[in-house]
Amino acid sequence: METTALDAADLRDIDAALADADAERLSRYPGDRTDRQPVHTVYVPADRFHARLAPEWGAAATAALQRHAPRAEDLARVVGLPAPQVAEVWDAVLAKLGREPVEDLRVDLEDGYGSRPEEVEDADAVAAGRALAAAVREGTAPPYLGIRFKSLEGGTRHRGLRSLDLVLGALLSDAALPPGWVVTLPKVTSVAQVRAMVEVCRRLERGYGLAAGALRFEIQVETPQAVLLADGTAGVAPMVQAAAGRCTGLHFGTYDYTAALGVAGGFQALDHPAADHAKAVLQLAAAGTGVRVSDGSTNLVPSGDEDSVRAGWARHARLVRRALERGFYQGWDLHPAQLPTRYLSTYLFFRTDLTTIGARLQRYLSGAESAVLDEPATAQALATFLLRGVHCGAVSADEVSRLTGAGESTVAALADRRVG
Repeated sequence: METTALDAADLRDIDAALADADAERLSRYPGDRTDRQPVHTVYVPADRFHARLAPEWGAAATAALQRHAPRAEDLARVVGLPAPQVAEVWDAVLAKLGREPVEDLRVDLEDGYGSRPEEVEDADAVAAGRALAAAVREGTAPPYLGIRFKSLEGGTRHRGLRSLDLVLGALLSDAALPPGWVVTLPKVTSVAQVRAMVEVCRRLERGYGLAAGALRFEIQVETPQAVLLADGTAGVAPMVQAAAGRCTGLHFGTYDYTAALGVAGGFQALDHPAADHAKAVLQLAAAGTGVRVSDGSTNLVPSGDEDSVRAGWARHARLVRRALERGFYQGWDLHPAQLPTRYLSTYLFFRTDLTTIGARLQRYLSGAESAVLDEPATAQALATFLLRGVHCGAVSADEVSRLTGAGESTVAALADRRVG
């Protein structure tokens, strides 16, 4: 006969004692999203942006390959990978450059644009908004797009908000707000700035007749204060919570951050230990919140003579792969010639051990015995891996079905870690 000491009343008391904690946890950590995350964000100065910029970048990336690495084996030698591996994804990479070369775009009115006379930035902001609207209407806009405006620090606050307002007004006068619209809030130094940004979004929504919650932003982590506040707490964690559900991502700012720590210019890089520490803090702060984390950029671009292009490709390919292995599925690209190595490294990553992953998920879904005992969390991670591969074009939905014995929707449901 079974004997227990706790009765139904005891269990109700424990539930009551933990009710507030349960509700708070579910509110703060609703779970990771399974919708598409772009593999990169492209930053383009506002005065250089036009409606056909994305296909122009794709053409420029293809031209760079034709000039410097016209065959799969050529690029393989440059990046130090076996030619058969590169050949496996070569056609897919070329197709991506023609079909959807840019997944996420920010028209930059901050560091990449610089400080200009008021009337000049006004004109450029309006022109950028109209060009964004034209790209949406003409079908040349990437799936995700927006602007980066100047920070909410005192010296740039009014200028930044005016530019944001002007861009948004020009965009909405010619087109509806795109579903992938998101703006970048740079150089955040306090939780109060994030709260202020939430209020800015509310007022802009009211002013332009947008639905509540339509405007979202990402926090650019490029100051020491965002990683460690004066009281010793990790600043980015309360920043995520202060965003009231409007924060979509945390983007690491490589050079501002490492410079602020006193790292010499020649050593500021994505793989510097200080950068790795900061990004690890971002991952911890974002885990389970539905907020995505993005790696930053490398300023060694594949441009100039043959040696410079090849060196840029080799470094970029290595850094993209390094980021993916560490769980950063998005980064920045600043030059069209970075697109080939972005997609090359990304596609090769998501095709790694594809057959093995599919077989493990098939056994898990069927309940079959296996030498590898995958727990639910592991199965979720494997499913998420496949789903990301489908989203970026590295893996087809048909491949997922063939390898797992289940459709994409089943795999997506397994990957979903949201709790409500």
